[in-house]
Amino acid sequence: MSMNARIKWLDHMSFVGESGSGHSVVMDGSPELGGRDLGVRPMEMVLLGLGGCTAFDVVFILKKARQPVSDCQIQVSAERADAVPSVFTRIHLHYVIEGHDLSEKHVARAVKMSAEKYCSVSRMLEGAVELTHDHEIREPDQ
Repeated sequence: MSMNARIKWLDHMSFVGESGSGHSVVMDGSPELGGRDLGVRPMEMVLLGLGGCTAFDVVFILKKARQPVSDCQIQVSAERADAVPSVFTRIHLHYVIEGHDLSEKHVARAVKMSAEKYCSVSRMLEGAVELTHDHEIREPDQ
């Protein structure tokens, strides 16, 4: 399976990324680097991709297990190296899974399976970045 994308320079330090599936996103640099703060930073895109990939897995796994999941949020925090290139050195994913009477066992399994087996982005970053995760289960508000 192949994928493709196209990145087009707009102006200053702004770029539009066009996915092979026909969707677009604006990326921009910080004002200190000549950007105008009009879009997501490229390194933020990596975190969004990681979070989106693993969220997809977790919700899919929980639904397949017939768990009553009603919300899934992932809070991603990362640390970057001080030197250039300023790569990620550590990324932590905190999963907040919501649903009535969710099974702790099923949620823990879904998070673990995504992190260790199914999330393509996690697997790609594995070995290059210290990846950690934890989770909490919340009951929906009445």
